[in-house]
Amino acid sequence: MNFFPKVYADAVARLRVPSGFLIVVVFAWFSRPTAESLLWGVPVSVVGLALRAWAAGCLAKNQQLATGGPYRYTRNPLYVGTLLVAGRTGDRRAKRLAGRAVRSVFLFVYLPVIQNEEQHLRKIFPEYDAYAERVPALWPRMGPPLGGQAFRWSLYRKNQEYQAGAGFIIGLLYLLWSAR
Repeated sequence: MNFFPKVYADAVARLRVPSGFLIVVVFAWFSRPTAESLLWGVPVSVVGLALRAWAAGCLAKNQQLATGGPYRYTRNPLYVGTLLVAGRTGDRRAKRLAGRAVRSVFLFVYLPVIQNEEQHLRKIFPEYDAYAERVPALWPRMGPPLGGQAFRWSLYRKNQEYQAGAGFIIGLLYLLWSAR
């Protein structure tokens, strides 16, 4: 079922990366991190980053339907990882503001993008419908392994996921500097 008109989903797909930068700017501007907020937030963000890395290393875009690795548990592990990274560092005030921004961007940008991506995957992979029946879109569900592609460093590099790691390190350094 499509919730967003295709024209809208296509238009906001181009806003996905710029909206992420906007969230970072809002977060950085209002963030007043403390040792406690970093102690709780950084480990959750690292888990999100690791999930993104694992997913990127199992994703051969437009060549093979990703059903291995984290794709056994959720159809969109990159987005789940992004939510974990985005929602857990900083202080309460920054989290409230950034949280609203993350929720808004997720609702009005990422969900339409996910809808578009699923339509695309249905067109190029006839087995996608059966996969989508077994694996939830976002909230991970544990179940029997489906098989599929194992993690490969070459895919991780090809998908340029190292950029997320570099961005995280820069952001973490900023938060540590702000907390001093």
